[in-house]
Amino acid sequence: MSETPTSKGTRSSSKADARPLDYAIYKPNGKGTGGVVRFELNRAKAAVFVDAASQMGDKQFDWENKLTMKWGLADLGAVMAVLQGRETQAKLFHQSEKANSAFELTHRDDPKRAPFWVSVSRQDEAAKSVKKVLIPMSHGEAVVLETALRTAVARLLGW
Repeated sequence: MSETPTSKGTRSSSKADARPLDYAIYKPNGKGTGGVVRFELNRAKAAVFVDAASQMGDKQFDWENKLTMKWGLADLGAVMAVLQGRETQAKLFHQSEKANSAFELTHRDDPKRAPFWVSVSRQDEAAKSVKKVLIPMSHGEAVVLETALRTAVARLLGW
């Protein structure tokens, strides 16, 4: 199943649409090698879920074969430290019986390149295959993400 973004950024929730709120960063490109990373707060599971999908076609994304990570408070803190300029890189690694997942956020000081680089990958244990989604992130997108993650931490703590 693929999804075409209707707008960049957040989705509001209403009584008719009871899905949780999320923030997505869509980065399609003309080569078809772009991707999307979506961050979704799930209070019931006390976590933020991170989904990444590769571009397939013109502004279409392969949500059927998405990569998913479940972040707890420690993960959120590591990523927020980079977004707040306290660290230059966060590397998260989650291991399970079925697969190993990794998330990497890097801040770069090169004015000719995007200031942040996001990488989400998953290695399937059975097939030994690796799937990876890489996207650049602007300062503006980083500010919105940091604000969303700060709110998620407060909600997960019940503050």
